Amino acid sequence: YYLLFVFPGCRLLAVELTSSNTKPVVQEFQSVELSCIIKSTVTPDPRIEWKKIRDGETSYVFFDNKMQGDFATRAEILSRTSLVIKNTTRMDTATYRCEVAAPSDTKTIDEINIQLTVQVKPMTPRCTVPKAVPVGKTASLHCHENEGYPKSTYSWYRNSEPLSPDTKSNAKFQNSSYTVNPTTGTLVFHAVHKGDTGRYSCIATNDAGFAKCEEQEMEVYDLNIGGIIGGVLVVLAVLVLITLGICCAYRRGYFANSKESGESYKTPAKPDGVNYIRTDDEGDFRHKSSFVI
Repeated sequence: YYLLFVFPGCRLLAVELTSSNTKPVVQEFQSVELSCIIKSTVTPDPRIEWKKIRDGETSYVFFDNKMQGDFATRAEILSRTSLVIKNTTRMDTATYRCEVAAPSDTKTIDEINIQLTVQVKPMTPRCTVPKAVPVGKTASLHCHENEGYPKSTYSWYRNSEPLSPDTKSNAKFQNSSYTVNPTTGTLVFHAVHKGDTGRYSCIATNDAGFAKCEEQEMEVYDLNIGGIIGGVLVVLAVLVLITLGICCAYRRGYFANSKESGESYKTPAKPDGVNYIRTDDEGDFRHKSSFVI
């Protein structure tokens, strides 16, 4: 153990860091400064290092007085210790650690963490809207995109007018029975009616901006019960006619196996104990009996 005595009027000499902003936020493709300020030190030329920590992995950003990796072409050190990143990307979202080593100080090392967030505008969401739905049936509309950061929230529009999240609070939508999930972007009609017909679109929004999908038409139509019954009867009538035709064909023998007759004669099997003999005087076969001993 080492004992450190501080006499009155004397100050403990130790390297100490501070920052003007430990949680900077910037939009993608813009520049950002990660502030790291040496508040006190007696070392004339302290060693400066920057590290990036993302998904549990640590890599060098600034080491041995040089930028490392892809930061070599788009980052620089400002005012001896601060880090400036140009043309930021979504992959720059991470924790950055500024480390300063000052050998001449009593406390030789200090560090400070900067949490950088790079916001990404949403991409055009993918919207799925059914083209036609019968009255009284359920209809599900979907809207989603994966590029925005932070994650997008979603709002639906019909004929360019926003759909109220609460149908009871707006008289215009009291006849509609739908629910909207702004997190998943799903719009569900539990029982559509004719008034739900229209052009539907969705907007994805986050802190960096918004994006909208193109309008898609959804038609709500009346279910024609009479037409359905008539169609079923026609199909049944056709099946009956086909069945009758097949029965008549069987009765008339169209499906019977053809048999040879007339000119094609098959010699019958020879009974036991009978030999067939052809005589010179006759052109046909005659037989005589003989006993087989």
